[in-house]
Amino acid sequence: MANNLLAGKKGVIFGALDENSIAWKVAERCVEEGAQITLTNAPVAMRFGQIKELGKRLNAEVIPADATSLEDLENLFTKSMEVLGGKVDFVLHSIGMSLNVRKNRGYTDLKYDWMQKTFDISAISFHKMMQTMWKLDAINEWGSILALTYIAAQRTFPDYNEMAESKALLESFARSFGFHFGEKNKVRVNTISQSPTMTTAGSGVKGFTEFFSYADKISPLGNAPAEACADYCVTMFSDLTRMVTMQNLYHDGGFSNMGMNPAVLD
Repeated sequence: MANNLLAGKKGVIFGALDENSIAWKVAERCVEEGAQITLTNAPVAMRFGQIKELGKRLNAEVIPADATSLEDLENLFTKSMEVLGGKVDFVLHSIGMSLNVRKNRGYTDLKYDWMQKTFDISAISFHKMMQTMWKLDAINEWGSILALTYIAAQRTFPDYNEMAESKALLESFARSFGFHFGEKNKVRVNTISQSPTMTTAGSGVKGFTEFFSYADKISPLGNAPAEACADYCVTMFSDLTRMVTMQNLYHDGGFSNMGMNPAVLD
């Protein structure tokens, strides 16, 4: 049910690939709540996904951008402000990729050039995105910037590989840039640590299906689905959370505070 929580707001959504993407669900909910948005993903990802169909359905312009390219990011935000008729009010960073994971390289046998690429795509792109917005003065006062992360930034999940360090770096960027954006124009920056979610990217991680089941059993509320994460993002983009910034917010059905649940032994 829509409540017009984002009426009159404008935003940019990174990372929608197909209907299984969390970013896809967030885009749908933002428009449902009254926002105008632009959508973006890497050109190579756009060839394999359905983002153009989503753009047509939501009346949202799709602007290709490699999030590791400062030139592409500058074009993205400049064009988004033109299309939307002014500065944006919210941005979602939902980007992550590891070549080591894709190529089944274990943590003790990583290729370091691939690791650096992982960091650039999955974490440094978040800093580049915010720095571009900062220099272009692209976000309104009291705006909201979010990135999706995972609890592997704090806990050890062996098969998550160097994506764990990527998420730790991502969360650090949120805290550091959150200070500067807050001082400058009251913009808040947060990360949402989401449950394991059956996305196209997530399901590619070794042992993901088994871990998804484990996390669902140990969490008192079960795994938080993508639709619920989208609801949470809408709340964080809205004026109801103006004083929340520099936080890593767990959205995981209680998983992050659990030790053991007898249900996993059944």
